[in-house]
Formats: sequence, C-alpha cells, structure tokens
Amino acid sequence: MGSEKQGFIWLSALLFLNIFVLSTADVHYYEFSLQESTFTKLCSTKIILTVNGSFPGPEIRVRRGDTVVVNVHNQANYAVSLDWEGVEDTIDGSNNTIQPGENFTYNIELGDEIGTLRWHATSAWAAATVHGAFVILPVANKDYPFPAPTSDQTIILGEWFREELTEANQTIAPGSADAYTINGYPGETYGCSNDTTFEMQVDYQGLYLVRVINAVANETMLFDIERHRLTIVGQNGTYTNRSFTSSLTLAPGQVIDVLLCPNQNVGHYYITARSSSGRHITNGILRYTTTTTSF
Repeated sequence: MGSEKQGFIWLSALLFLNIFVLSTADVHYYEFSLQESTFTKLCSTKIILTVNGSFPGPEIRVRRGDTVVVNVHNQANYAVSLDWEGVEDTIDGSNNTIQPGENFTYNIELGDEIGTLRWHATSAWAAATVHGAFVILPVANKDYPFPAPTSDQTIILGEWFREELTEANQTIAPGSADAYTINGYPGETYGCSNDTTFEMQVDYQGLYLVRVINAVANETMLFDIERHRLTIVGQNGTYTNRSFTSSLTLAPGQVIDVLLCPNQNVGHYYITARSSSGRHITNGILRYTTTTTSF
C-alpha cells in the first residue's frame, strides 16, 4: 500500500505540474500584411516584397510553450507561403500557399523550442526580403541556463539585389547579391553616401544576448565584433554548451545566440559581416554609451 500511495502522490504532482505549465502559456496574435514597398539602397530605388512594409520583417517574440497565431493578408500580386524554421511539426497549415487578395492564419503551438528561430517566405526570390526573427524566451520566472542578460539584440544578416525580384522571376532563385546588410542596412562599404549603417549601443560591462541570423540564401557568412569575444549559448532554437570564440561562421539559414560583454575602452567598434567567398563585406557599429556599469 505504501508504494501505491507514493505512486499516486507522484502522479498527482506531475498532473499538477502539467496543468500549471499549460495555465501559464499565453496566446499571441500577429497580423502580417504581404505588400510591395519602395526602398532606396546602393543609391537606387526599387520595389520589394515586404511584410508590414519593413525589411527585415517584424519580429515574433513569445515564451516557451506559448501559442502563436499569425494572420497573413496577401496584398501582393502573386502567391506566397511562409515557412517557420524549427517548428514545422507543430503548425496547422504550414504548407499553405496564400493567393493574391486572400489571407491565411497559421496556428503555431510551441513545445520545447527555446532561443532564436526564423521565419521566411518559401521561395528564394521572396525570402530575400520577406524574413524575420522568431524569438522564444524562457517561461516566466524561469532562469536562463547561463548568466542572465541585461538586454538582447537581434542581428539579421541579409542580402540586397539591384535587380527587381518580382512575379516575372519568382520561379528561380536570385543570382549573386550586390550587397549584404545588417538588419537591412548596407553600411559604408559600397560607395553610396546615402546608405545607412546599423548601430548597436551598449553600456560598459553590460551583458547582451545577441541573436545572429544568417538570412543569406546561398552564402556562409562570417561575423565578428572588433576586439570583443563572444560566448555561444544557443543554436537554431535550442540551448547549447557554452563555448568561446572571436567570430562566428553561419551556414545559410543558421541561427546562433551569443553573449556579449562590452569590456573595452569607450568608443566605437566595427561589427563585420562577410561571405566566406569574399564577395562582399558589410560593417555596422558597436557604440559604447557609458564607461561604467549602471547595474
């Protein structure tokens, strides 16, 4: 009888835990509008396909175990579908193609995914501009398995084409990019004075969780921050054993989460993204805003 009673107690405890976890999960609603938008980069203006008029697209930010409902309105002139990297098995309607003028709702039930994933259009030409981060935070009141960051920053490495990526060439992948971007900014290396450079502001001895996504379709990208070490803590929607490096190598579609502790002299330092082929190089700026920690 003692063992039966003990088993009943354990079963009751597990049932209570499951009910508690389910009760703390939230449902998040997002509205995505696929639309054509005008952007100027590399000293020329073109029309690109976007979500909600932004490049990169909007970030989804939820907690582990939550449900995400994304209602997509297709206001473009061609059919588009979206892919949710790393959570395909939990999505209702993941292969749905949305025709022009129609909408479709993706219901995404998260399970054990944690850290950073990405979403993007399924066709290569549309994915060049239709993509974004999918950030999954720990359950409320649960600690990270590494020192807790004071802030976090998503960095998406993208590509820019001078050619029009439109309905006429939607069945083929785009060729070589004319530039790479950091969060949509080409930076100062392409000879156009109108191009903007991405800037990340940090406090001295703060601790930042930097989520680096390679959205470049056919290039392995190299990423580093001048004179700063990085601690790898996660990849592709899961935590990993901590490892230390001065640079990252990201395959196409790969996501790496790193901790950054700004501990150099006050000033600014280059954030650099380059392809392994050496075709282009793009710079951003890491800028210190204080010389002493405020925590």
